[in-house]
Amino acid sequence: MQSINTSCTRCVGAPLGCKYCGYTLIKYGTTTSGKQRYFCRSCSRTQISCYTYRAYKVLDVEIVRLTKEGLGIRSTSRVLQISVTTLSKRIKNIAARLYPPVVNTSAAYEVDELHTYIGDKSRAVWIVYALERDTGSIVGFNIGNRSVKTIVAVIHRLALLSAQCIYTDQLSHYRSIVPKSIHKVTPYGTNHIERKNLTLRTHLKRLSRRTICFSKSAVMLAACLKIYFWG
Repeated sequence: MQSINTSCTRCVGAPLGCKYCGYTLIKYGTTTSGKQRYFCRSCSRTQISCYTYRAYKVLDVEIVRLTKEGLGIRSTSRVLQISVTTLSKRIKNIAARLYPPVVNTSAAYEVDELHTYIGDKSRAVWIVYALERDTGSIVGFNIGNRSVKTIVAVIHRLALLSAQCIYTDQLSHYRSIVPKSIHKVTPYGTNHIERKNLTLRTHLKRLSRRTICFSKSAVMLAACLKIYFWG
């Protein structure tokens, strides 16, 4: 097969040869959009001379901003003009680098549950999370059914922070896992976190009531929550 010059007519001065190893390229058919493909005999990789899909130019900060503004996956992909698959991977990668904030120990916290769905409306789940009273920071959350197992992960996080007191509603599960000495069930004791519930449902379309925009997977729901809480 004849070796060719791979400089693109729109990219004057582009380097010749394989972009991975510099070896001479040969023609290797065309893409579905009609662009010429090339093959490297040295590293056995295929490529085209000029890529027009520029998803790599989209900054993570733009994805975080739009996610926190409540745009869904498909809405964000339309605004940024990148594919849904690429966006989903980027969101998961961003979330994997996020961790709860450093907070003061011996603080007061409020814990509550937020109802939503995953996949379809036959699969109800609860988001259990803890809010620090003084700063309003979310220090931990967990997703699962409305059981002790789901709640205990959040309470364990508060135990590591040496919580001074924990305010909850009257759900019976809390009485069995929160130490009585710091457990508070009082009128208006969960006002801050109840207001946060309203903020979450207003800002995140996937948590709105009476909606079809619920999350399709627990992984994506957790990733979007991490970005909203800690991004």
